Amino acid sequence: MKKWPLIIVFIVIILVVAFIFQKLGLWKTVTADELKASFEVLDVETKWVEKYYQPWPPRLILVPAISFRIKNVSDKPIHYINFNANFRFKDDYENLGDCFLAAIRGEPIMPGEISELILLKSNYGVEGKYLTSFENNPQWKVVDVKLFAQSKGSQYVLLGEWEVSRKIDFKEPEPVGKTEEQKK
Repeated sequence: MKKWPLIIVFIVIILVVAFIFQKLGLWKTVTADELKASFEVLDVETKWVEKYYQPWPPRLILVPAISFRIKNVSDKPIHYINFNANFRFKDDYENLGDCFLAAIRGEPIMPGEISELILLKSNYGVEGKYLTSFENNPQWKVVDVKLFAQSKGSQYVLLGEWEVSRKIDFKEPEPVGKTEEQKK
């Protein structure tokens, strides 16, 4: 019976502290518009990258990926940004895969600075035996990627949608023991 007044006092104290933090600006969420206006996306490149490679028996899994940099266009440092990329085949409702990355952490991006390259790879892709099975595939399906950002409790903000290029960023290793004449 004596626990209830103590619990109610504890809850009231938590609410008062939260209210004070909010008013002092110590606990502030960012609106979606503020987040989108604080940076711009640069150097966007879409491609297919290796997820898994096995020379024998031949097996290669490629996944769609998007890489980019962000530039801080605000007057405040950017400390925390999470990115989420959703990959799906064009005109399909289900995701092929996605990738969540807490990309900006620790070292802030100061006003006017540009981030390091950020790479988001789908967790699912397509499977084949050799690189040529992808390059010469007449049934190649177009994949689209939607890029979202979120920071400090904000809602996710759509940054853009791109078609994943057919560029494949993978090179099969040379077979072991091949002479120079056999390579030609």
